Amino acid sequence: MTIMTPIFPGMNPYLENPALWSEVHSWLIFQLARYLNPSLVPKYRAAIEKRVYLDALLVGIPDVTVFQKTPETAPNAAVTATEVVTKPIRVTIPLTEEITERYLEIREVKTGRVITVVEILSPKNKRGGEGREKYLQKRQKVLNSATHLVEIDLLRTGKFMPMAEAVPSDYRILVSRTNLRPEAELYPFNLRESIPQFLLPLQPPDPEPVVNLAEVLKQVYQEAALDLAIDSFYSRLFHL
Repeated sequence: MTIMTPIFPGMNPYLENPALWSEVHSWLIFQLARYLNPSLVPKYRAAIEKRVYLDALLVGIPDVTVFQKTPETAPNAAVTATEVVTKPIRVTIPLTEEITERYLEIREVKTGRVITVVEILSPKNKRGGEGREKYLQKRQKVLNSATHLVEIDLLRTGKFMPMAEAVPSDYRILVSRTNLRPEAELYPFNLRESIPQFLLPLQPPDPEPVVNLAEVLKQVYQEAALDLAIDSFYSRLFHL
């Protein structure tokens, strides 16, 4: 049975599935670089960078202490090995996995200087742990520098990134320009709304390209055949 792919005016919530998001994230970064470079060259270029860190992956139940019981036997009675060993409890221990997160740097070709950093948030950035700590450190470093920051959040779950104002929304795009800090431009939008277009900050007086993220996402959806991935996942889930 084929599941009809829903049509949304903006973000497709099926793409937020944790089993699919890592692939969606990578495709978005690569496609966004392809989308931006024609309007950036020859003065600038969009370069794909990555950060790698180790994160603890805990699946299952918390640690359980197992005590071995002393079997009750009569004095001098013969005891077999099967009577001595208590049946164990099966548990899961935390493992360490290597995480790779990609992002964009808009660089000035002549000097190599990073003008703008473009981040697309991942689930690990939005929940407690090493992923969020690493990202917040990187975020603060950019905000304390002369580099612009564009932060794209297409995930409804998890904690929002720090800001003074509490602005409710499902998704959001933050554009932090060096000359406006500590103020920034926020584009909040919800599931039933279109993804806002925004200007990519560069060095004045250079013209800033309009970023049509909805068009980039549409291109990713088609080129990565994500409709097939979504249909396959839900077919397995519901045994269709």
